[in-house]
Amino acid sequence: MKIYLFLLVISISISSFAQKKELTLSESVLQQYRALGPDKMHGFMWLPKSDKYSYLVDKFTTLKINSAVDSKINFSVLISEVNTSLSTEFRGFYGYTWKNENAIILHADNVYYEFDVNTKKGRKIFDLDVKSENIDDEINKDLIAYTAQNNLFVLKKGEIIQITSNLDKNIVSGKHFARNEFGISKGTFWSPNGNFLAFYQKDETDVHNYPLLDIESTPGELISIKYPMAGQKSEKPRVGIYNFNTKQTVFISPRGKSDDYLTNLSWTPDEKYVVIVELNRGQNHLWVNIYDAFTGEFVRNLFDEKNEKWVEPENPVFFPSKSSNDFVWISQRDGFNNLYYYDWSGKLKLQLTKNKFVTKSIVSTINKGSEIVFVATGENPLDMNYFAVNFKGKQRLITKKSGTHSLQIGMDGKWFFDEFSSHSIPSKSLLLNGKGDEVNELLVAKDKLADYKIGITEINSIKAEDGTKLYTRLIKPSNFDPAKKYPVMVYVYGGPHAQMIQNEWLDGSNLWMHWMAEKGYLVFTLDNRGSANRGFEFESCIHRQLGTIEMEDQLQGVKYLKSLPFVDSTKLAVHGWSFGGFMTTSLMLRKPGTFKVGVAGGPVTDWKYYEIMYGERYMDLPEENVEGYKKASLMNYTKNLKGNLLLIHGTVDDVVVMQHNYSLIKQFVEDGVQMDFFPYPMHPHNVMGKDRVHLIEKILTYILKNNN
Repeated sequence: MKIYLFLLVISISISSFAQKKELTLSESVLQQYRALGPDKMHGFMWLPKSDKYSYLVDKFTTLKINSAVDSKINFSVLISEVNTSLSTEFRGFYGYTWKNENAIILHADNVYYEFDVNTKKGRKIFDLDVKSENIDDEINKDLIAYTAQNNLFVLKKGEIIQITSNLDKNIVSGKHFARNEFGISKGTFWSPNGNFLAFYQKDETDVHNYPLLDIESTPGELISIKYPMAGQKSEKPRVGIYNFNTKQTVFISPRGKSDDYLTNLSWTPDEKYVVIVELNRGQNHLWVNIYDAFTGEFVRNLFDEKNEKWVEPENPVFFPSKSSNDFVWISQRDGFNNLYYYDWSGKLKLQLTKNKFVTKSIVSTINKGSEIVFVATGENPLDMNYFAVNFKGKQRLITKKSGTHSLQIGMDGKWFFDEFSSHSIPSKSLLLNGKGDEVNELLVAKDKLADYKIGITEINSIKAEDGTKLYTRLIKPSNFDPAKKYPVMVYVYGGPHAQMIQNEWLDGSNLWMHWMAEKGYLVFTLDNRGSANRGFEFESCIHRQLGTIEMEDQLQGVKYLKSLPFVDSTKLAVHGWSFGGFMTTSLMLRKPGTFKVGVAGGPVTDWKYYEIMYGERYMDLPEENVEGYKKASLMNYTKNLKGNLLLIHGTVDDVVVMQHNYSLIKQFVEDGVQMDFFPYPMHPHNVMGKDRVHLIEKILTYILKNNN
């Protein structure tokens, strides 16, 4: 009988394993955030000045409104009711926002509608040309800013106001500039009461026109973009301020050199001033300056910051009170981003936080302005948390469960909606009270991968040569046998502003890595020095020598892999994209023989070809760092190649232009060294959409074929 039961248990176990599905490559690429992604409370939003919240169900076609007090559903709105009222054809409540506690705003093809959820009636409020871009609306004030080609316009109560009218296409207004560096993500900034509109303007006359080839016309045509390469002439920035009362615009230019950076613009609560951060082109000295909003004249400098490596402003000054111009500034002057509270004269009142971890941004104030909510990693640098601090420096953690959180604040901090995941939790949606205590578990997502053959992911750490802690991620196949020897694919990024390993669902990995593991591979990643969320010392050691420290750390990862008894050290492959493509190619050429196979996507191959704003921060000007540029240039190492290398590039890449790969391939040809190259026609810096399946198949099959 005991033998029978034992065999029965084994039979059930084998049967249950056999029933698990194989993850297809297409599923792994296209469905990670769709069918196979954890369920979430999509479209969650607090109603203004209310303890009610809304979210979307039934494939975004139903808007539900609940009460935080008892979580009972007050009522629902169907998208069909919206379409009946407005004579529209919305497929769902995608991108909806609340105008007030009764009305939502919906838009499609640049047409905006207001819909009252109680009366079930609505109206069209804005109708912009479908070609309008960079839309920045102030719905409550019936204002909307937008750009058309290179000029800026405002629609105000049905009247179109043309803010700029530059016939010269080199003068661009209302769009982001500095190629999205320094925290810049848009180009227009409404004043608190909508009486002014500040905007970025850039003069690109001196910036080289860079040609990209459009093959979809007959004959092919050139697409010309502005691309300032390291050491060359850059754009010249200005900030314009349009006054709706005087109908005049005043301009602010850099006080230093004409190609210095103007960034992190913010309005004072009284609308009298704008605060702008000026950063020198060398990116090692910044000034926080005040300008008069009516005249554009310089008022005074609040303070400046210097660092021999770099200073990198990514957040504007934050005004916690509507009745005061005292402000909070985020600085990493002590090695980690912390909050500093200043008065309007520029005198430091108090350093509010003294954390030895990284603050990312300020969210808002709560509790009648008595506390500031901010986003930071916390003691575990793999987490992402929300904290609150008062103006005496007393700090508290709002999100108390370890993981990666997304928080929305309700009723001035009386309620919080917390959606988070971790290594072991696909997703949880929680209602928290003002103390951060859990009040209600709104949604617990199931593991949709439970029915698939998915291996184990292990998060560990090793030491760099200098003793620095480096985090690692190792994905094993579901049928892992410690007695066997496995080939390894190392996935690498390694560059600034990115962290590959995080305490979230799938630990920051892609599902296609799990597909690769099921093919009998170990998939390994290490976040080397220079990557994000570890503080200035950790990140800045790469200054003037991109690739050097990063490779040292990656080789420590290789050393660790070779120490594992189940690793076949003769079968190591490496793959990465963008900076990871640079790292992949660097490892293949500067550390030949370490890896048998490499696949590099969109790689930087020589930093002199990369754009000014990013490249000069880390490498300085080419003439200032001749040896550093030479050492990092992969053109100098093509003769070293051992093994198989595949280079991939999108043909209209406007981030890492194809000149990088073309130049490297030319050098390979001149040296008589064979390698492989695959272009993705008409794709930019990354290959997205359905073609991404083709890309990932190309990468992984190349490794499977050549790493045997």
